[in-house]
Amino acid sequence: MGYLIFGAFLLLMVIGVPIGLSIGVSALVVFLSSGIPLQMVPQTLLEGNNSFALVAVPFFVLAGDILARGGISERIVAFAEAGLGRVRGGLSIVSVLASMLIAAISGSGAATTAAVGASLLPDLKEKKYDVDFSAALIASAGTIGVVIPPSVPMVLYAVIAGESVSRLFMGGFIPGILMGTGLIGWALYVAKKRNYPAGEKLPGKEVWRRFLSATWGLMAPVIILGGIFSGIFTPSEAAAIAVVYTVLVAVFVYKALDFKKFYKLVVGSGVTSALIMFIIATAKLFGWGLAFYQIPQAIAGAIMGLAHNIPFLVYLMIAVIILLAGMFMETASALIILTPIFIPAVLGIGGNLTHFGVILTVGLAIGMATPPVAINIYVASAITGLPMGKISKPIIPMILILILVLFICLYVPDVVLFLPRLIMK
Repeated sequence: MGYLIFGAFLLLMVIGVPIGLSIGVSALVVFLSSGIPLQMVPQTLLEGNNSFALVAVPFFVLAGDILARGGISERIVAFAEAGLGRVRGGLSIVSVLASMLIAAISGSGAATTAAVGASLLPDLKEKKYDVDFSAALIASAGTIGVVIPPSVPMVLYAVIAGESVSRLFMGGFIPGILMGTGLIGWALYVAKKRNYPAGEKLPGKEVWRRFLSATWGLMAPVIILGGIFSGIFTPSEAAAIAVVYTVLVAVFVYKALDFKKFYKLVVGSGVTSALIMFIIATAKLFGWGLAFYQIPQAIAGAIMGLAHNIPFLVYLMIAVIILLAGMFMETASALIILTPIFIPAVLGIGGNLTHFGVILTVGLAIGMATPPVAINIYVASAITGLPMGKISKPIIPMILILILVLFICLYVPDVVLFLPRLIMK
């Protein structure tokens, strides 16, 4: 039955059926071939979306869109540039740091890439930075958008695995910082090698002005994450507060968002959220079919048998599968499918589900910048006008750096679990 469900899924994917329908139809094949009452189908679909934590998904998607289009990201980037632009290759550093700051608001890799790319790529081109390298750096830094909280994939994982969203958010900080630090190190090396220019030193008054202008945007992650970790509100409530706050700032402070633009953002984020929720519903059906025939347990047994029950090898096999899945599948879809499959194997070797959730998120985030299906590269390509192939070559060493961070986090669990254990006892 496992061959049937996965074979149907892969066949539908190959012939170009949308991912949500591929998941649902392949699960339906199991129902039809097993004689399970079809009344179970609508019940299971509805159950898939019956979780309060999922309320956060559409709100974080909308907050990320407002961030990118409401004048907030531009001011954060301008402030970062004022502080670091004068360093040789400083704009490359700004690209990564701005991505890390915006990641703490958007919860989306594509939104982070779009916000930083639209703000910085024209300056990078004007100051004689190689456009292909700059686009690759911004695309790879965009992966941090789903690792540093808030994170839509972490919310989805928490719902499926029954884990704490707050613990997952806290566990994403250090891996996200390590990803950013590695990319900054590479950017400085390339800047020195290619002799990228240093920017002009801005007067202190201008730096202060940009800081004050960016303060409203910089306060967003403080309010959102501070409220979650202090227990003032839940992650779902924080998502709603993020939307309200970014709307107020974009409309009344920066005056960059009118009703027409806001309406388009709401419609666009609504479509995106509906697609995600549909995939979650069909994935619940898919997962039910897997669980009914105990397929995850069989896969876990096969993995542990091949790895001889050695945790190092089990984690290695899982990590390779995650990276390959991220290369060919959209992040949310891959996460929803892989989570119930791998949890038995992780528990079988005594793994921690918070640790695994962050690892899964980081691994799939890397896929967002790894061809052939690389949404961040698509976004960077659309902004620069460069073909994907032109961006894909310089991004390779950056992907290797991110994979190195993934394995550090994988085999040194305290990197992920230090903050959750310290702050959320």
